[in-house]
Amino acid sequence: MTKKTKGSRCGRAVMPLVNMAGLRLRRAAGEEEKEPRPPPSPSHHSSHQFASMKNKFFNELTHLPMPMWAVGAIVVVVLALVVCLGFCIYKKCFNKAKKPKARERKGGGGRGRRKKDKEGEGDEKKDGEEEKEEEKEFLGKLEYSLDYNFTDNQLIVGILQAQDLAAMDMGGTSDPYVKVYMLPDKKKKFETKVQRKNLCPVFNETFTFKIPYSELGGQTLVLQVFDFDRFGKHDVIGEIKIPMNSIDLGQPIQEWKDLVGGEKEEQEKLGDICISLRYVPTAGKLTVNVMEAKNLKKMDVGGLSDPFVKVVLQHNGKRLKKKKTSVKQNTLNPYFNESFSFEIPFSQIQKIQVLITVYDYDKLGSNDPIGKCWIGYGASGVGLRHWSDMLANPRRPVAQWHTLLPEEEVDAALKAPIR
Repeated sequence: MTKKTKGSRCGRAVMPLVNMAGLRLRRAAGEEEKEPRPPPSPSHHSSHQFASMKNKFFNELTHLPMPMWAVGAIVVVVLALVVCLGFCIYKKCFNKAKKPKARERKGGGGRGRRKKDKEGEGDEKKDGEEEKEEEKEFLGKLEYSLDYNFTDNQLIVGILQAQDLAAMDMGGTSDPYVKVYMLPDKKKKFETKVQRKNLCPVFNETFTFKIPYSELGGQTLVLQVFDFDRFGKHDVIGEIKIPMNSIDLGQPIQEWKDLVGGEKEEQEKLGDICISLRYVPTAGKLTVNVMEAKNLKKMDVGGLSDPFVKVVLQHNGKRLKKKKTSVKQNTLNPYFNESFSFEIPFSQIQKIQVLITVYDYDKLGSNDPIGKCWIGYGASGVGLRHWSDMLANPRRPVAQWHTLLPEEEVDAALKAPIR
């Protein structure tokens, strides 16, 4: 009896322990269930997002209203643009990185600085030489001859030919002529005939300067090649300057020289002249009235001139008649109001040229031309418009101001073939 009671007591003591252990296990399991699960790793999330975007992109591609080859071409073009953009950015950054190095060469100290400075100067010189070589372009070459007549004190200049002249016109050609004069006085100027559309023209023309040999050494002969332009200013193709004290005139000289770049001379203002024209078709009568001039160039030592006007009438380049006005003493703004009449049949009026030249009268020597203009057949600008207005208004006088140009320039325009 005593043994049974002891066994039952032990069994009762063990049961609560088992129940408590089970309860603790259940609580631990519940707490584990309540604890939040760790979030998925970011790598897994990003890979899942990339896969979804990829699928979505390819789904959109399949629904595009264009074939796949077109899509591929667009992609290739975009990639090429990206590569070009990257190359440009790299090049720009690379050039910027070079500039500080050049500056560093200028700084520093001691022998290293001197060596770097010399290297920098050498590089700068090379760059400068390369730039000069680039700037120096071949303009062509000119063959000329020089001979001095000691008996008559005459320098004879021959303009023979030119080769490989620079093209100045839009069509890849030029209309060259050569202007010849002496510096510093520029008193006498000569011009060759214009060679139309020719980059290798042959001139074969000679010009004579009467200069004592004792005065020749202080002068410079200038040969300027121009491109003739009927409707605008003549462009300088190139020039050759020959100091007369640097050559031996004991024997004739004939040689080729390369043309160098030359600037066009500034057009000095020679003055303006007012001319009135009147034509009567039934009578075949052309009346030219020289009215007045203004702002003429000063030709005398006292700052004035003694101007008079010569009117020459030409038909198709052949001289028909000439007339002169009276001389106006000591004035740059002369008033003439002198009329000259010419008999011109209506059948010839279309080919008539009226040449107007203003001279400075000189009692002791030859009369010096101040300026010249021309009206009529082959003229351009104001000269052509004035002639057209006269023909459109028969029997009525039509007046117009004309700007005077250098005589040699007008003569060159007259020699050029009329288009």
